[in-house]
Amino acid sequence: MLRDITIGQYYQTESVIHRLDPRVKLGGTLLYIISLFCFKNIGGYFLAALFLAIVIRLSKVPFKFMVKGMRAILFLLLITVAFNLFLTPGEPLITLWKLHITKEGLWLAFTMAVRLSLLIVGSSVMTLTTTPNHLTDGMEKMLQPLRIFKVPVHEVAMMMSIALRFIPILLEETDKIMKAQIARGADFESGNLIKKAKALVPLLVPLFISAFRRANDLAMAMEARCYRGGEGRTKMKPLIYHKRDYVAYICLGLYMVVSIVVGRL
Repeated sequence: MLRDITIGQYYQTESVIHRLDPRVKLGGTLLYIISLFCFKNIGGYFLAALFLAIVIRLSKVPFKFMVKGMRAILFLLLITVAFNLFLTPGEPLITLWKLHITKEGLWLAFTMAVRLSLLIVGSSVMTLTTTPNHLTDGMEKMLQPLRIFKVPVHEVAMMMSIALRFIPILLEETDKIMKAQIARGADFESGNLIKKAKALVPLLVPLFISAFRRANDLAMAMEARCYRGGEGRTKMKPLIYHKRDYVAYICLGLYMVVSIVVGRL
């Protein structure tokens, strides 16, 4: 299950999406997420799914790899659907004991499930097609105006990038520790909720120790390479917009215009 999480991973291949400027992908992902909350009909969600399918096709990342990342949030998705399905007031359709499935709850559960699914897959496309260095540079460039307010833009971008890229590393470490504890006789499945929570202690303690050790090793490596923050630093490969990036911006603009039109129907 832990290996199914694709957020934070990078998929190496040659594609148009991989070669795009990271600022285009960051801005495009943000606009795509915003568009998901503008739709009020099935046509809008169909448009968002079609646009995402085209982007995945252009990225040359296997669709199975994308879908695999949905398994990790399946439990969260089911809880979200159940809460919206049974706790939304409105016109009753089905009654199960004291629980009522309403027409409004059915529609809200559907929209939340679709939004969450498209949001996760859309965010995964950005991380799967962008290297950590490009992601950091793109974040720093986009947050550049905040320097006026004395915000340490470079440090913030670096922290966000490191945190994002540490997700797959920590998941892999968790998987290893879990297998080691199971080999020693640990049981993470049986028992009630309290027993399962207590069983996680032998898993969480070594995980935290490993995370702090990795953070310390990373800090020492950065100091050994004379890292002193973003002030006065130059880029070996500075970000430059190309023709494909402007074409991508035009496509994003057209998508947002169509999204607003469809969302108002």
